Amino acid sequence: MTEHSHEKLISAIFITFSGNCKQALKFYQTCFGGLLQFDLFEKELKGYSGTPVVSGYLVSDKVVIRGSDLVHNEGRKLGNYIAVYLHCKNFHDRDELVQKLEVGKAQRFIKQNEEPKLIEITDAFGVRWVLGV
Repeated sequence: MTEHSHEKLISAIFITFSGNCKQALKFYQTCFGGLLQFDLFEKELKGYSGTPVVSGYLVSDKVVIRGSDLVHNEGRKLGNYIAVYLHCKNFHDRDELVQKLEVGKAQRFIKQNEEPKLIEITDAFGVRWVLGV
């Protein structure tokens, strides 16, 4: 899958798997077909036996599923492990969307010296959005 394929991606479901993202997305691939890709965390993380998936995605003709092993601060519980994923053209477009949707502080999934690839926000209706670039 190339970076250009993201240009066609409008929205997707985002699921937090808490340790078994790779297994789950491989399972969904057997169900829906499609192409699968993983971005893995570069370092060991406390509480994870293997290398955690920062962002994985399955793109098929029937469904687009994005996922991660990284769990919200409050832990994985019913209702907080599914979010709407939206791919933004660039950081500027994403920042404008954050200003429109955001109620609380955006959670940064990848903390680096550069702008993170994924952030999560919750809107006024309690809907979780994962915004990627």
